[in-house]
Amino acid sequence: MFRLTAVLLLAAAASPAADDLSSQVKRVMDAYAIVEGNAADPIASEQAFYQGAIPGLLRSLDPHSVFFDPGQFDQLKKMEASTQKGFGSVVSILPGRVIVLQTLPGTPSAKSGLAPGDEIMAVNGYAIARLDLDQISQLLGESRQRQAQIEVRRPGSARMMHFVLTPEEMQSPSVDRVFFVGAGIGYIRVSSFDEKTGGQVKEAIEKLGGDRLAGLVLDLRNNPGGLVTSALETASLFLRPGLKIVTVRGRHVPEKSEAVPRDAKPYGFKLAILVNEKTASASEIVSGAMQDHDRATILGEPSYGKGLVQSVFPLTEQAGLALTTALYYTPSGRSIQKPLDTARFELGATTAHPNTQSEFHTDKGRPVTGGGGIQPDLVVYPPYMNRLRAVLDASASFTDFATAYLRQNKVTEDFEVTPQILDEFQAFAIARRILPGVTEWSAEREFVRNRIKTEIFNQAFGVEKGDEVEARRDPVIQKAVEVLGS
Repeated sequence: MFRLTAVLLLAAAASPAADDLSSQVKRVMDAYAIVEGNAADPIASEQAFYQGAIPGLLRSLDPHSVFFDPGQFDQLKKMEASTQKGFGSVVSILPGRVIVLQTLPGTPSAKSGLAPGDEIMAVNGYAIARLDLDQISQLLGESRQRQAQIEVRRPGSARMMHFVLTPEEMQSPSVDRVFFVGAGIGYIRVSSFDEKTGGQVKEAIEKLGGDRLAGLVLDLRNNPGGLVTSALETASLFLRPGLKIVTVRGRHVPEKSEAVPRDAKPYGFKLAILVNEKTASASEIVSGAMQDHDRATILGEPSYGKGLVQSVFPLTEQAGLALTTALYYTPSGRSIQKPLDTARFELGATTAHPNTQSEFHTDKGRPVTGGGGIQPDLVVYPPYMNRLRAVLDASASFTDFATAYLRQNKVTEDFEVTPQILDEFQAFAIARRILPGVTEWSAEREFVRNRIKTEIFNQAFGVEKGDEVEARRDPVIQKAVEVLGS
Protein backbone atom coordinates (compact mmCIF):
# COMPACT_ATOMS: atom_id res chain seq x y z
CA MET A 1 0.00 0.00 0.00
CA PHE A 2 2.85 2.38 0.78
CA ARG A 3 4.26 1.70 -2.69
CA LEU A 4 1.04 3.29 -3.99
CA THR A 5 1.80 6.42 -1.95
CA ALA A 6 5.28 6.46 -3.42
CA VAL A 7 3.81 6.34 -6.91
CA LEU A 8 1.59 9.30 -6.06
CA LEU A 9 4.56 11.25 -4.75
CA LEU A 10 6.59 10.50 -7.88
CA ALA A 11 3.68 11.68 -10.04
CA ALA A 12 3.45 14.81 -7.94
CA ALA A 13 7.10 15.61 -8.52
CA ALA A 14 6.56 15.54 -12.28
CA SER A 15 3.50 17.82 -12.32
CA PRO A 16 3.25 21.62 -12.55
CA ALA A 17 1.61 21.71 -9.13
CA ALA A 18 4.21 19.39 -7.61
CA ASP A 19 4.79 21.40 -4.44
CA ASP A 20 1.07 21.72 -3.62
CA LEU A 21 0.26 18.08 -4.38
CA SER A 22 3.21 16.68 -2.47
CA SER A 23 2.28 18.81 0.55
CA GLN A 24 -1.29 17.49 0.42
CA VAL A 25 -0.02 13.89 0.26
CA LYS A 26 2.31 14.63 3.17
CA ARG A 27 -0.67 15.85 5.25
CA VAL A 28 -2.47 12.55 4.53
CA MET A 29 0.55 10.56 5.64
CA ASP A 30 1.03 12.73 8.72
CA ALA A 31 -2.62 12.19 9.70
CA TYR A 32 -2.27 8.44 9.15
CA ALA A 33 0.86 8.34 11.31
CA ILE A 34 -0.96 10.12 14.15
CA VAL A 35 -3.94 7.74 13.90
CA GLU A 36 -1.70 4.68 13.75
CA GLY A 37 0.31 5.76 16.78
CA ASN A 38 -2.41 7.17 19.02
CA ALA A 39 -5.88 5.75 18.18
CA ALA A 40 -7.59 3.78 20.96
CA ASP A 41 -8.00 0.82 18.64
CA PRO A 42 -5.30 -0.40 16.25
CA ILE A 43 -5.88 0.33 12.55
CA ALA A 44 -4.63 -1.67 9.59
CA SER A 45 -3.08 0.21 6.69
CA GLU A 46 -5.27 -1.72 4.21
CA GLN A 47 -8.39 -0.63 6.08
CA ALA A 48 -7.25 3.00 6.20
CA PHE A 49 -6.50 3.26 2.50
CA TYR A 50 -8.67 0.57 0.86
CA GLN A 51 -11.81 1.55 2.75
CA GLY A 52 -11.10 5.16 3.58
CA ALA A 53 -8.60 7.40 1.78
CA ILE A 54 -8.89 6.08 -1.77
CA PRO A 55 -12.72 5.67 -1.86
CA GLY A 56 -12.97 9.13 -0.28
CA LEU A 57 -10.81 10.57 -3.07
CA LEU A 58 -13.14 9.12 -5.71
CA ARG A 59 -16.45 9.81 -3.97
CA SER A 60 -16.70 13.42 -5.16
CA LEU A 61 -16.11 12.58 -8.82
CA ASP A 62 -19.06 10.42 -9.88
CA PRO A 63 -20.81 7.27 -8.63
CA HIS A 64 -18.98 4.99 -11.08
CA SER A 65 -15.32 5.78 -10.33
CA VAL A 66 -14.39 3.11 -7.80
CA PHE A 67 -11.42 1.44 -6.13
CA PHE A 68 -11.04 -2.36 -6.19
CA ASP A 69 -9.16 -4.16 -3.47
CA PRO A 70 -7.21 -7.25 -4.65
CA GLY A 71 -10.16 -9.61 -4.21
CA GLN A 72 -12.59 -7.29 -5.97
CA PHE A 73 -10.12 -6.62 -8.80
CA ASP A 74 -9.66 -10.35 -9.35
CA GLN A 75 -13.44 -10.79 -9.45
CA LEU A 76 -13.71 -7.95 -12.00
CA LYS A 77 -11.21 -9.66 -14.30
CA LYS A 78 -13.14 -12.92 -14.08
CA MET A 79 -16.41 -11.12 -14.86
CA GLU A 80 -14.83 -9.52 -17.95
CA ALA A 81 -13.96 -13.01 -19.15
CA SER A 82 -17.54 -14.08 -18.35
CA THR A 83 -16.22 -16.88 -16.16
CA GLN A 84 -17.55 -17.33 -12.66
CA LYS A 85 -18.10 -20.04 -10.10
CA GLY A 86 -21.51 -21.62 -9.72
CA PHE A 87 -23.54 -24.78 -9.28
CA GLY A 88 -25.38 -24.76 -12.62
CA SER A 89 -28.94 -24.45 -11.33
CA VAL A 90 -31.71 -22.02 -12.23
CA VAL A 91 -33.91 -21.11 -9.29
CA SER A 92 -37.04 -19.11 -8.54
CA ILE A 93 -36.43 -16.74 -5.62
CA LEU A 94 -39.46 -15.71 -3.55
CA PRO A 95 -39.73 -14.18 -0.07
CA GLY A 96 -38.55 -16.98 2.23
CA ARG A 97 -38.40 -19.59 -0.56
CA VAL A 98 -36.00 -20.86 -3.23
CA ILE A 99 -37.31 -23.41 -5.73
CA VAL A 100 -35.19 -25.21 -8.31
CA LEU A 101 -36.50 -24.76 -11.86
CA GLN A 102 -33.69 -26.39 -13.83
CA THR A 103 -30.30 -28.04 -13.38
CA LEU A 104 -27.91 -27.70 -16.31
CA PRO A 105 -26.37 -30.95 -17.63
CA GLY A 106 -22.93 -31.82 -16.31
CA THR A 107 -22.94 -29.17 -13.56
CA PRO A 108 -22.55 -29.72 -9.79
CA SER A 109 -26.33 -29.37 -9.30
CA ALA A 110 -27.16 -32.04 -11.86
CA LYS A 111 -24.43 -34.40 -10.64
CA SER A 112 -25.63 -34.11 -7.05
CA GLY A 113 -29.17 -35.17 -7.92
CA LEU A 114 -30.99 -31.84 -7.45
CA ALA A 115 -34.16 -31.81 -9.56
CA PRO A 116 -36.75 -29.29 -10.78
CA GLY A 117 -39.34 -28.67 -8.10
CA ASP A 118 -36.94 -29.23 -5.20
CA GLU A 119 -37.17 -26.51 -2.56
CA ILE A 120 -33.95 -25.34 -0.94
CA MET A 121 -34.71 -24.95 2.76
CA ALA A 122 -31.29 -23.95 4.10
CA VAL A 123 -27.83 -23.03 2.83
CA ASN A 124 -24.81 -23.45 5.11
CA GLY A 125 -27.08 -23.51 8.13
CA TYR A 126 -29.08 -20.39 7.23
CA ALA A 127 -32.82 -21.07 7.00
CA ILE A 128 -34.24 -19.59 3.80
CA ALA A 129 -37.68 -19.05 5.39
CA ARG A 130 -36.24 -16.34 7.67
CA LEU A 131 -34.71 -14.25 4.88
CA ASP A 132 -36.06 -11.55 2.58
CA LEU A 133 -35.31 -11.35 -1.16
CA ASP A 134 -32.11 -9.31 -0.82
CA GLN A 135 -30.78 -11.54 1.94
CA ILE A 136 -31.51 -14.68 -0.10
CA SER A 137 -29.74 -13.26 -3.16
CA GLN A 138 -26.73 -12.35 -1.03
CA LEU A 139 -26.64 -15.79 0.60
CA LEU A 140 -26.82 -17.60 -2.74
CA GLY A 141 -24.12 -15.36 -4.20
CA GLU A 142 -21.77 -16.04 -1.28
CA SER A 143 -22.47 -19.78 -1.37
CA ARG A 144 -21.14 -20.00 -4.94
CA GLN A 145 -17.64 -19.05 -3.78
CA ARG A 146 -16.95 -22.23 -1.76
CA GLN A 147 -18.37 -25.66 -0.93
CA ALA A 148 -21.98 -25.34 0.20
CA GLN A 149 -24.15 -27.47 2.51
CA ILE A 150 -27.73 -27.45 1.22
CA GLU A 151 -30.89 -28.81 2.84
CA VAL A 152 -33.61 -29.67 0.33
CA ARG A 153 -37.23 -30.76 0.56
CA ARG A 154 -38.47 -32.78 -2.39
CA PRO A 155 -42.22 -32.62 -3.20
CA GLY A 156 -44.01 -35.75 -2.05
CA SER A 157 -41.29 -36.67 0.45
CA ALA A 158 -41.31 -35.83 4.14
CA ARG A 159 -37.61 -36.57 4.50
CA MET A 160 -35.17 -33.66 4.32
CA MET A 161 -32.40 -34.26 1.79
CA HIS A 162 -28.81 -33.10 2.31
CA PHE A 163 -26.53 -32.07 -0.56
CA VAL A 164 -22.91 -30.93 -0.60
CA LEU A 165 -22.19 -28.84 -3.70
CA THR A 166 -18.74 -27.72 -4.81
CA PRO A 167 -18.84 -24.74 -7.19
CA GLU A 168 -17.07 -24.99 -10.52
CA GLU A 169 -15.81 -22.43 -13.00
CA MET A 170 -18.37 -22.17 -15.78
CA GLN A 171 -18.88 -20.03 -18.83
CA SER A 172 -21.93 -17.78 -18.71
CA PRO A 173 -23.10 -16.96 -22.25
CA SER A 174 -24.35 -13.41 -22.62
CA VAL A 175 -26.79 -14.49 -25.35
CA ASP A 176 -29.06 -16.63 -23.22
CA ARG A 177 -32.35 -16.81 -25.14
CA VAL A 178 -32.88 -17.60 -28.82
CA PHE A 179 -36.27 -18.56 -30.29
CA PHE A 180 -39.04 -17.45 -32.64
CA VAL A 181 -41.79 -15.09 -31.52
CA GLY A 182 -43.68 -14.87 -34.80
CA ALA A 183 -43.70 -16.10 -38.38
CA GLY A 184 -40.12 -15.54 -39.54
CA ILE A 185 -39.45 -13.23 -36.59
CA GLY A 186 -36.64 -14.24 -34.25
CA TYR A 187 -35.96 -13.23 -30.68
CA ILE A 188 -32.53 -12.87 -29.05
CA ARG A 189 -31.93 -11.78 -25.47
CA VAL A 190 -28.52 -10.35 -24.62
CA SER A 191 -27.93 -10.16 -20.86
CA SER A 192 -24.55 -8.39 -21.01
CA PHE A 193 -21.70 -7.51 -23.35
CA ASP A 194 -18.58 -9.60 -22.82
CA GLU A 195 -15.70 -10.59 -25.09
CA LYS A 196 -17.73 -13.23 -26.95
CA THR A 197 -21.09 -11.43 -27.26
CA GLY A 198 -20.71 -10.26 -30.87
CA GLY A 199 -19.91 -13.77 -32.06
CA GLN A 200 -22.73 -15.25 -29.97
CA VAL A 201 -25.25 -12.82 -31.47
CA LYS A 202 -24.14 -13.76 -34.98
CA GLU A 203 -24.35 -17.48 -34.16
CA ALA A 204 -27.85 -16.98 -32.74
CA ILE A 205 -28.97 -15.12 -35.89
CA GLU A 206 -27.65 -17.90 -38.11
CA LYS A 207 -29.41 -20.47 -35.93
CA LEU A 208 -32.68 -18.62 -36.57
CA GLY A 209 -32.13 -18.45 -40.33
CA GLY A 210 -29.73 -15.58 -40.97
CA ASP A 211 -30.75 -13.25 -43.80
CA ARG A 212 -33.88 -15.32 -44.37
CA LEU A 213 -35.42 -13.80 -41.23
CA ALA A 214 -38.30 -11.40 -41.73
CA GLY A 215 -37.31 -9.55 -38.59
CA LEU A 216 -35.46 -9.77 -35.29
CA VAL A 217 -36.32 -8.66 -31.76
CA LEU A 218 -33.10 -7.86 -29.90
CA ASP A 219 -33.89 -7.70 -26.19
CA LEU A 220 -31.49 -5.47 -24.23
CA ARG A 221 -33.75 -4.98 -21.23
CA ASN A 222 -31.92 -5.31 -17.90
CA ASN A 223 -28.60 -5.41 -19.79
CA PRO A 224 -26.13 -3.35 -17.70
CA GLY A 225 -23.55 -3.15 -20.48
CA GLY A 226 -20.00 -4.46 -20.42
CA LEU A 227 -17.23 -4.35 -23.02
CA VAL A 228 -17.58 -1.55 -25.56
CA THR A 229 -15.64 -3.58 -28.12
CA SER A 230 -18.43 -6.17 -28.04
CA ALA A 231 -21.05 -3.45 -28.43
CA LEU A 232 -19.22 -2.18 -31.54
CA GLU A 233 -19.02 -5.70 -32.93
CA THR A 234 -22.73 -6.25 -32.31
CA ALA A 235 -23.75 -2.93 -33.88
CA SER A 236 -21.64 -3.78 -36.94
CA LEU A 237 -23.86 -6.81 -37.59
CA PHE A 238 -26.70 -4.43 -38.57
CA LEU A 239 -25.21 -1.13 -39.80
CA ARG A 240 -23.70 -0.29 -43.19
CA PRO A 241 -19.87 -0.14 -43.44
CA GLY A 242 -18.44 3.26 -42.55
CA LEU A 243 -21.37 4.44 -40.40
CA LYS A 244 -20.43 6.01 -37.08
CA ILE A 245 -21.37 3.99 -33.99
CA VAL A 246 -20.16 6.11 -31.08
CA THR A 247 -17.88 9.05 -30.26
CA VAL A 248 -15.71 9.43 -27.16
CA ARG A 249 -14.90 12.89 -25.76
CA GLY A 250 -13.08 13.79 -22.56
CA ARG A 251 -10.85 16.35 -20.89
CA HIS A 252 -7.61 14.38 -21.42
CA VAL A 253 -8.95 11.91 -23.99
CA PRO A 254 -8.61 12.88 -27.67
CA GLU A 255 -11.97 12.86 -29.46
CA LYS A 256 -12.37 9.59 -31.30
CA SER A 257 -15.23 8.07 -33.28
CA GLU A 258 -15.75 4.35 -33.84
CA ALA A 259 -17.33 3.27 -37.13
CA VAL A 260 -18.51 0.06 -38.76
CA PRO A 261 -15.55 -1.70 -40.45
CA ARG A 262 -15.33 -1.30 -44.21
CA ASP A 263 -15.41 -5.06 -44.76
CA ALA A 264 -18.54 -5.60 -42.62
CA LYS A 265 -21.43 -7.54 -44.16
CA PRO A 266 -24.48 -6.52 -42.13
CA TYR A 267 -27.85 -8.23 -42.04
CA GLY A 268 -30.68 -6.44 -43.78
CA PHE A 269 -33.83 -7.73 -42.07
CA LYS A 270 -36.08 -5.49 -39.95
CA LEU A 271 -34.90 -4.90 -36.40
CA ALA A 272 -36.60 -3.98 -33.13
CA ILE A 273 -34.65 -3.32 -29.92
CA LEU A 274 -36.18 -3.54 -26.44
CA VAL A 275 -34.88 -1.32 -23.62
CA ASN A 276 -35.90 -0.38 -20.10
CA GLU A 277 -34.62 1.58 -17.10
CA LYS A 278 -31.91 -1.05 -16.49
CA THR A 279 -30.53 -0.90 -20.04
CA ALA A 280 -27.18 0.86 -19.63
CA SER A 281 -23.75 1.69 -21.00
CA ALA A 282 -22.74 -0.61 -23.91
CA SER A 283 -26.42 -1.49 -24.44
CA GLU A 284 -27.20 2.20 -24.87
CA ILE A 285 -24.37 2.58 -27.38
CA VAL A 286 -25.96 -0.12 -29.55
CA SER A 287 -29.50 1.25 -29.10
CA GLY A 288 -28.46 4.85 -29.75
CA ALA A 289 -26.56 3.99 -32.93
CA MET A 290 -29.47 1.97 -34.31
CA GLN A 291 -31.91 4.77 -33.53
CA ASP A 292 -29.76 7.57 -34.96
CA HIS A 293 -29.24 5.66 -38.23
CA ASP A 294 -32.96 4.71 -38.44
CA ARG A 295 -31.91 1.05 -38.48
CA ALA A 296 -34.19 -0.18 -35.69
CA THR A 297 -37.36 0.70 -33.83
CA ILE A 298 -36.63 1.16 -30.13
CA LEU A 299 -39.43 -0.03 -27.81
CA GLY A 300 -39.95 -0.15 -24.07
CA GLU A 301 -39.04 2.40 -21.41
CA PRO A 302 -36.31 5.09 -21.29
CA SER A 303 -32.89 3.58 -20.64
CA TYR A 304 -30.67 4.20 -17.64
CA GLY A 305 -28.36 6.88 -19.03
CA LYS A 306 -24.84 5.65 -18.22
CA GLY A 307 -22.48 6.96 -20.86
CA LEU A 308 -19.26 7.23 -18.91
CA VAL A 309 -15.99 5.91 -20.29
CA GLN A 310 -14.45 3.79 -17.53
CA SER A 311 -10.71 3.23 -17.75
CA VAL A 312 -9.36 0.50 -15.46
CA PHE A 313 -5.90 1.13 -14.03
CA PRO A 314 -4.01 -1.68 -12.24
CA LEU A 315 -2.27 -0.62 -9.01
CA THR A 316 0.35 -2.27 -6.84
CA GLU A 317 -0.62 -5.08 -4.46
CA GLN A 318 -2.98 -6.52 -7.15
CA ALA A 319 -5.52 -3.72 -6.60
CA GLY A 320 -7.18 -1.62 -9.30
CA LEU A 321 -8.96 1.64 -10.03
CA ALA A 322 -11.89 2.27 -12.38
CA LEU A 323 -11.91 5.95 -13.31
CA THR A 324 -14.27 8.00 -15.46
CA THR A 325 -12.13 9.62 -18.14
CA ALA A 326 -14.61 10.64 -20.88
CA LEU A 327 -18.23 10.44 -22.10
CA TYR A 328 -19.95 8.49 -24.89
CA TYR A 329 -21.98 10.27 -27.58
CA THR A 330 -24.35 8.75 -30.14
CA PRO A 331 -23.81 9.38 -33.89
CA SER A 332 -26.19 12.37 -33.83
CA GLY A 333 -24.21 13.94 -30.97
CA ARG A 334 -26.37 13.00 -27.98
CA SER A 335 -24.60 12.43 -24.68
CA ILE A 336 -25.73 9.05 -23.34
CA GLN A 337 -24.88 10.08 -19.77
CA LYS A 338 -27.69 11.60 -17.74
CA PRO A 339 -26.72 14.75 -15.81
CA LEU A 340 -25.54 13.89 -12.31
CA ASP A 341 -26.30 15.78 -9.11
CA THR A 342 -23.82 18.63 -9.42
CA ALA A 343 -24.04 19.28 -5.69
CA ARG A 344 -22.38 15.91 -5.09
CA PHE A 345 -20.24 15.29 -8.18
CA GLU A 346 -17.88 17.27 -10.40
CA LEU A 347 -18.60 15.50 -13.67
CA GLY A 348 -18.36 18.73 -15.62
CA ALA A 349 -14.58 18.44 -15.59
CA THR A 350 -14.82 15.07 -17.33
CA THR A 351 -16.14 16.25 -20.67
CA ALA A 352 -14.88 18.99 -22.95
CA HIS A 353 -18.01 18.96 -25.15
CA PRO A 354 -21.25 18.80 -23.13
CA ASN A 355 -24.53 18.94 -25.03
CA THR A 356 -25.86 22.45 -25.48
CA GLN A 357 -29.09 21.29 -27.13
CA SER A 358 -31.84 18.84 -26.23
CA GLU A 359 -33.12 17.87 -29.69
CA PHE A 360 -31.14 15.98 -32.30
CA HIS A 361 -32.03 14.32 -35.60
CA THR A 362 -31.58 10.87 -37.12
CA ASP A 363 -30.22 10.24 -40.61
CA LYS A 364 -33.74 10.60 -42.01
CA GLY A 365 -34.40 13.82 -40.08
CA ARG A 366 -36.53 12.35 -37.28
CA PRO A 367 -36.17 14.33 -34.04
CA VAL A 368 -34.68 12.39 -31.14
CA THR A 369 -34.38 13.69 -27.59
CA GLY A 370 -31.08 14.24 -25.80
CA GLY A 371 -30.52 14.81 -22.11
CA GLY A 372 -29.23 11.34 -21.28
CA GLY A 373 -30.35 7.79 -21.92
CA ILE A 374 -32.16 6.49 -24.97
CA GLN A 375 -35.80 7.49 -25.31
CA PRO A 376 -37.82 4.74 -27.04
CA ASP A 377 -39.57 5.40 -30.34
CA LEU A 378 -42.55 3.57 -28.83
CA VAL A 379 -43.06 3.59 -25.07
CA VAL A 380 -44.46 0.22 -23.98
CA TYR A 381 -44.68 -0.85 -20.35
CA PRO A 382 -44.23 -4.39 -18.97
CA PRO A 383 -47.21 -6.42 -17.76
CA TYR A 384 -48.94 -4.80 -14.82
CA MET A 385 -49.11 -6.56 -11.47
CA ASN A 386 -52.46 -6.44 -9.70
CA ARG A 387 -53.29 -7.88 -6.30
CA LEU A 388 -54.25 -11.39 -7.46
CA ARG A 389 -51.22 -11.76 -9.73
CA ALA A 390 -48.91 -10.59 -6.94
CA VAL A 391 -50.37 -13.04 -4.43
CA LEU A 392 -50.20 -16.00 -6.81
CA ASP A 393 -46.59 -15.24 -7.75
CA ALA A 394 -45.37 -14.45 -4.22
CA SER A 395 -46.92 -17.63 -2.83
CA ALA A 396 -45.18 -19.78 -5.49
CA SER A 397 -48.59 -21.17 -6.39
CA PHE A 398 -47.73 -21.59 -10.07
CA THR A 399 -44.39 -23.28 -9.35
CA ASP A 400 -45.83 -25.60 -6.71
CA PHE A 401 -48.82 -26.51 -8.89
CA ALA A 402 -46.49 -27.30 -11.81
CA THR A 403 -44.37 -29.54 -9.59
CA ALA A 404 -47.45 -31.41 -8.35
CA TYR A 405 -48.91 -31.69 -11.85
CA LEU A 406 -45.69 -33.11 -13.32
CA ARG A 407 -45.51 -35.78 -10.61
CA GLN A 408 -48.80 -37.15 -11.93
CA ASN A 409 -48.62 -36.32 -15.63
CA LYS A 410 -46.18 -36.53 -18.54
CA VAL A 411 -46.24 -33.54 -20.89
CA THR A 412 -44.95 -32.94 -24.40
CA GLU A 413 -44.04 -29.66 -26.09
CA ASP A 414 -47.53 -29.40 -27.60
CA PHE A 415 -49.06 -29.28 -24.10
CA GLU A 416 -51.81 -26.71 -23.52
CA VAL A 417 -53.59 -25.67 -20.35
CA THR A 418 -57.17 -26.93 -20.63
CA PRO A 419 -60.24 -25.59 -18.80
CA GLN A 420 -60.01 -28.68 -16.57
CA ILE A 421 -56.44 -27.79 -15.56
CA LEU A 422 -57.56 -24.22 -14.85
CA ASP A 423 -60.26 -25.58 -12.55
CA GLU A 424 -57.68 -27.80 -10.82
CA PHE A 425 -55.46 -24.78 -10.27
CA GLN A 426 -58.32 -22.74 -8.87
CA ALA A 427 -59.03 -25.52 -6.36
CA PHE A 428 -55.28 -25.62 -5.57
CA ALA A 429 -55.31 -21.86 -4.89
CA ILE A 430 -58.47 -22.08 -2.76
CA ALA A 431 -56.79 -24.77 -0.63
CA ARG A 432 -54.08 -22.17 0.01
CA ARG A 433 -56.74 -19.68 1.08
CA ILE A 434 -56.38 -17.60 -2.08
CA LEU A 435 -60.02 -16.71 -2.71
CA PRO A 436 -60.54 -14.21 -5.55
CA GLY A 437 -64.03 -13.21 -6.55
CA VAL A 438 -65.65 -14.68 -9.66
CA THR A 439 -65.17 -11.46 -11.66
CA GLU A 440 -61.53 -11.13 -10.60
CA TRP A 441 -60.79 -14.76 -11.43
CA SER A 442 -62.48 -14.57 -14.83
CA ALA A 443 -60.50 -11.47 -15.76
CA GLU A 444 -57.21 -13.23 -15.01
CA ARG A 445 -57.85 -16.61 -16.66
CA GLU A 446 -55.53 -15.95 -19.61
CA PHE A 447 -52.78 -14.69 -17.32
CA VAL A 448 -53.19 -17.77 -15.14
CA ARG A 449 -53.24 -20.05 -18.19
CA ASN A 450 -49.94 -18.59 -19.46
CA ARG A 451 -48.23 -18.72 -16.05
CA ILE A 452 -49.22 -22.34 -15.47
CA LYS A 453 -47.83 -23.36 -18.86
CA THR A 454 -44.67 -21.30 -18.27
CA GLU A 455 -43.92 -23.03 -14.96
CA ILE A 456 -44.70 -26.49 -16.32
CA PHE A 457 -42.35 -25.88 -19.26
CA ASN A 458 -39.68 -24.45 -16.91
CA GLN A 459 -39.55 -27.70 -14.99
CA ALA A 460 -40.27 -30.14 -17.82
CA PHE A 461 -38.09 -28.71 -20.61
CA GLY A 462 -35.95 -25.94 -19.09
CA VAL A 463 -36.37 -22.24 -18.50
CA GLU A 464 -35.68 -21.28 -22.11
CA LYS A 465 -38.85 -23.13 -23.16
CA GLY A 466 -40.69 -21.45 -20.30
CA ASP A 467 -39.52 -18.06 -21.50
CA GLU A 468 -40.88 -18.81 -24.97
CA VAL A 469 -44.30 -19.30 -23.42
CA GLU A 470 -43.98 -16.17 -21.29
CA ALA A 471 -43.01 -14.10 -24.35
CA ARG A 472 -46.56 -14.55 -25.63
CA ARG A 473 -47.93 -12.38 -22.81
CA ASP A 474 -45.09 -9.83 -22.79
CA PRO A 475 -46.64 -6.63 -24.23
CA VAL A 476 -43.24 -5.19 -25.22
CA ILE A 477 -42.28 -8.28 -27.24
CA GLN A 478 -45.74 -8.51 -28.78
CA LYS A 479 -45.66 -4.84 -29.82
CA ALA A 480 -42.24 -5.42 -31.40
CA VAL A 481 -43.63 -8.36 -33.37
CA GLU A 482 -46.49 -6.14 -34.55
CA VAL A 483 -44.07 -3.42 -35.67
CA LEU A 484 -41.83 -5.86 -37.50
CA GLY A 485 -44.79 -7.48 -39.21
CA SER A 486 -46.26 -4.23 -40.48
